[in-house]
Amino acid sequence: MNCPKCGAQLLQGAVFCGSCGHRLEGNAPGVVTTGQGNQAAGFSQSHGIHIDEDSRGQGGGYKYEVLHQPAFSLAVIQLQAEQSIQAEAGAMVSMSANIELQSQMKGGLFGALKRAAGGESAFVSTFTAHGGPGEVTLAPGAPGDIAAIEMNNQSFFVQSSSYLAGDAGLNVDTKWGGAKTFFSGEGLFVLLVQGQGLLLVSSFGAIHRKTLQPGERYVVDTGHLVAWEGSTQYTLRKAAAGFFRSMVSGEGIVAEFTGPGELLIQTRNLAALAGLLKPFFPTQGNGGGFKINLGG
Repeated sequence: MNCPKCGAQLLQGAVFCGSCGHRLEGNAPGVVTTGQGNQAAGFSQSHGIHIDEDSRGQGGGYKYEVLHQPAFSLAVIQLQAEQSIQAEAGAMVSMSANIELQSQMKGGLFGALKRAAGGESAFVSTFTAHGGPGEVTLAPGAPGDIAAIEMNNQSFFVQSSSYLAGDAGLNVDTKWGGAKTFFSGEGLFVLLVQGQGLLLVSSFGAIHRKTLQPGERYVVDTGHLVAWEGSTQYTLRKAAAGFFRSMVSGEGIVAEFTGPGELLIQTRNLAALAGLLKPFFPTQGNGGGFKINLGG
């Protein structure tokens, strides 16, 4: 299959032309334009979470592939000469020698402060291939999956710990979530990602995709949320009726979504794992922990 604009050969499942950046219209082979059940629900192509089924594709000057899914995923980005991609600071695993890495405070000092308050690094890393094509590989800090989302002038909310990388043209802003996120234990801020291009999000554990029909209500533990459509309505509430019942259930605060829309959910909760491991670590107090006599 060739690009209708410049005639360059396209990869299977391509959404963008890697030579000229032209976005392909219609349902190119191998492209998931909507989630399961979306066409029956009447969603348009501008809705839904568009993820290539073979975990590979290409965009404006780059090709990407996600390997080793779902437990130890690695995103491999092939950049053409003078092309760039942005990522969270510390996400790089490896890169070609001709890749230039620049870290900057995106949005200035105020933007850096907002990012830091949202649990992210104050700096954003930009990878640019100079003098020829180059490769950069990216991975999250915890074991888990990576989803490559093709955004089509859409908006997504992403948990700050789940944002990995994205097209340099995407607008990534830290938004105040209000009191409802404070009580959820997930921080005061969420990321609002807008625009057109590639968005890479990561999870702890595998990623489970849930499609909601119009009017359908669905409840998710806040510690398992990865990303959701910006148009999807949600509220936060106690998991069970009454404060005591909610606490003893072990769930605390949950998010209740109302369709239509799609959600990405991670199958494991890092905070829950930390709670399980806590009894196995020594305490810092005077009355407990390991006591080692080093002599002297």
